[in-house]
Amino acid sequence: MTSQTTLDKTGPGDGASPAPPSAPAKGLRGHPWFTLITVAVGVMMVALDGTIVAIANPAIAKDLGATFAEVQWITNAYFLALAVALITAGKLGDRFGHRQTFLIGVVGFAAASGAIGLSDSITAVIVFRVFQGLFGALLMPAALGLLRATFPAEKLNMAIGIWGMVIGASTAGGPILGGVLVEHVNWQSVFFINVPVGILAVALGGLILLDHRAKNAPRSFDLLGIGLLSGAMFCLVWALIKAPEWGWGAGRTWLFVAVAVVAFVLFAFWEKRVREPLIPLTLFRSVALSAGVVLMVLMAIAFLGGLFFVTFYLQNVHGMTPIDAGLHLLPLTGMMIVGSPLAGVMITKVGPRIPLAGGMALTALAMYGMSTLDTDTGSAVMSVWFALLGLGLAPVMVGATEVIVGNAPMELSGVAGGLQQSAMQIGGSLGTAVLGAVMASKVDSDLAGNWAAAGLPPLTPEQEAQASEAVQVGGAPIAPGTPAEVAGKITDVAHDTFISGMSLASLVAAGVAAVAILVALLTKRGENAEAGAGAAHI
Repeated sequence: MTSQTTLDKTGPGDGASPAPPSAPAKGLRGHPWFTLITVAVGVMMVALDGTIVAIANPAIAKDLGATFAEVQWITNAYFLALAVALITAGKLGDRFGHRQTFLIGVVGFAAASGAIGLSDSITAVIVFRVFQGLFGALLMPAALGLLRATFPAEKLNMAIGIWGMVIGASTAGGPILGGVLVEHVNWQSVFFINVPVGILAVALGGLILLDHRAKNAPRSFDLLGIGLLSGAMFCLVWALIKAPEWGWGAGRTWLFVAVAVVAFVLFAFWEKRVREPLIPLTLFRSVALSAGVVLMVLMAIAFLGGLFFVTFYLQNVHGMTPIDAGLHLLPLTGMMIVGSPLAGVMITKVGPRIPLAGGMALTALAMYGMSTLDTDTGSAVMSVWFALLGLGLAPVMVGATEVIVGNAPMELSGVAGGLQQSAMQIGGSLGTAVLGAVMASKVDSDLAGNWAAAGLPPLTPEQEAQASEAVQVGGAPIAPGTPAEVAGKITDVAHDTFISGMSLASLVAAGVAAVAILVALLTKRGENAEAGAGAAHI
């Protein structure tokens, strides 16, 4: 039978005291560091799947005869389901316990992964990717809720630092592992690998995880609030996903944006009147928590949006294999692995404000440096900027998470974890869409002039549109049978035009990171972090 720890509510600034701590955990059950290892194994699956699948997409398309649009939905379906369900999933954890929610999420995610590996149609792959996203949404906020409830305040930042390190390493390591599996096994192995990892996480969870629930945990569900928020999130993320295809000025794009805004307004109106709201709007009275959410969005725009083009730069401009491209990103991964725990220690000592502002300043500098990359930039110079980016991101991943979760009452730790993850998903989608639009605009404006300057034959409007699409991902639109000399000129034009677009997109990302420095100055240490110190066995 699972033990249960009850904790008194300690709202921001109310002066209430946390419940007396329970007896230290005996053995494995409820041990904080073993709890961290357990949730890290589960979270690793979700973070890894965010990037590992991209490497498998070409092989999936070839094997299943999928169109480009269908392949795009392998990724879009996953992130859409994840973004829509995160906050609701966090609420489920607050209501029924984060241990149960985490274990259900792990089992469902592993089962959906196995089902994808057994699928023989692209439709089945996309459907099970939706289930992956939904179950991933269950376990991500639950993992943060378990850490918040298990670790005392003085150790929480270190735990979140290691948690962030796992996410960063898994995200950046996905292309490397994916490349090895696809190249030496098959695309199915990219999904099958989650099955043994899931079994390990469930086995550890059954032995180690202890259920912690706040005394004032929610007892009912705000079904209308769930519907309104889910609808708003869906319309917003859908608009961001489809905007590159439909166009930013298209009526369909702005229709979905308008519906999202209306749904968000109705959600806020309803939350003020329901007895147990999905997200009590009083949470956002905490300037620090609100700043943490905004900071997470801005960080994701700069990082995920900017990094989106780097993979094309390495593979299509420099001609690297997926494995080589992943290896070139190891400085970024390595600095996140090293920097995250160190950031946790620093934030514990001096608070989050200075590390967060400093981290975003380094991120802005790194994105500016990436705007200077060229077709002949060497690996050493790339590594400097990638390492600087990893060093800047580490304190932001750790500190913003602690600010959001630590400034929320204990009984809303799951919702706070959902907010943190939702902010990152929305920021990533927004960054990819907005910076993608910047790239497309720059390529469209420069391509015709660069093409003519190289003395190449003029293109028809249709050919120019097709060439622009290829150049936006670093490709050279070379028709079969093109003479080698002409093909070389086309490649030079395509790469130079892509570089100009990536440079402008990186500068915009640097500007976003610079704005985030100011937001970071509004953060402060979590006022409710002490509420999670109930089961310390360090």
